[in-house]
Amino acid sequence: MALDQSGQRPVADRAGLATAGRIVVKVGSSSLTSVTGGISGEALVGLADVLAARRAAGTEVILVSSGAIAAGLAPLGLPRRPAQLSTQQAAASVGQGLLMAQYSQAFAAHGVIVSQILLTADDLVRRSHYANAHRAMERLLNFGVVPIVNENDTVASHEIRFGDNDRLAALVAHLVKAEALVLLSDVDALYDGPPSAGARRIPLVASPLDLEGVTIGRTGKAGVGTGGMVTKVEAATIAASSGIPALVTSTANAGAALRGEDVGTWFTATGKRQPIRLLWLAHLARVLGTLVLDDGAVRAVGERRRSLLPAGVTGVSGAFEAGDPVQLVAGDGSVVARGLVNYSSAELPRMLGRSTHDLADELGSEYERSVVHVNDLVVLRPGSPAS
Repeated sequence: MALDQSGQRPVADRAGLATAGRIVVKVGSSSLTSVTGGISGEALVGLADVLAARRAAGTEVILVSSGAIAAGLAPLGLPRRPAQLSTQQAAASVGQGLLMAQYSQAFAAHGVIVSQILLTADDLVRRSHYANAHRAMERLLNFGVVPIVNENDTVASHEIRFGDNDRLAALVAHLVKAEALVLLSDVDALYDGPPSAGARRIPLVASPLDLEGVTIGRTGKAGVGTGGMVTKVEAATIAASSGIPALVTSTANAGAALRGEDVGTWFTATGKRQPIRLLWLAHLARVLGTLVLDDGAVRAVGERRRSLLPAGVTGVSGAFEAGDPVQLVAGDGSVVARGLVNYSSAELPRMLGRSTHDLADELGSEYERSVVHVNDLVVLRPGSPAS
């Protein structure tokens, strides 16, 4: 089997988890929460036992853990997860230290050192931040440390949040060039309907077509998480579509999963690895505007993978600055691509339909560039609309 860009052999199926060189494991708040609403020491220690055993067997493990907000609820006298962002930030600030203290103690019982890494979306999109995060993670793994990653809830705003740690885990898997992603929750697998109604487990998802007609649940009964099964599936699909297979199962099945046993739902890798910035752009970025393309531009961008030039833009909507994410749509409104725009919404209207040469002559050489460069563009729907 060919080596991937990280120099590791990609995991072909769930059995390969038993011998994988590097994996990312994500655990949700619902799996760590006690009946009283705080962090369950028993659940956390049980997970640490499993991951320490996997590490002792030769696998590098990166843990993406939710639970900071849940851990901060009781100390602040909050009965449930707050809706207000500032209160979530306060709970996360209190809870993150408590959560890490428990992880440090649980892993120390196995002689394993853990570290805390808090990330925002900016850290995985901005090139310099991404490079620093990658170097730090690699060095920690070289030291034999288990990095524990969480979203930096205390400083993240609505605009720059990942939204849930499932999607963060998919991006972290790319950051560290993991061989597989394991998503743990309180549900043992993806089912073809409500398990209480006798639905059957879906053991394998070989392509998105396997999910057609499947009803996927959202946040569980505990109410302390942010995603539910729908975000597990989204994260697994993001990873699989870009070269990293994923397993969705329960925290109770973590040991069996990492031994390669037939548990959970396995998402086969269906694509090649791609820059993490483009993954964010395709799946997570908050689009701030829309550019309408003529048929020629739709073909150039969607089929020939070319940069978008001013001559191919027929309309602009939204309020955005240079560098913001925008969507590129055909005349019929269908989305062709997403990209990082090089001009603000105030600049673009006078540029529509004009060549870069003419714009440079009239407005200056800084206007002799594309509206969206091909390196900052991800195609979502190849092809031109029907005329």
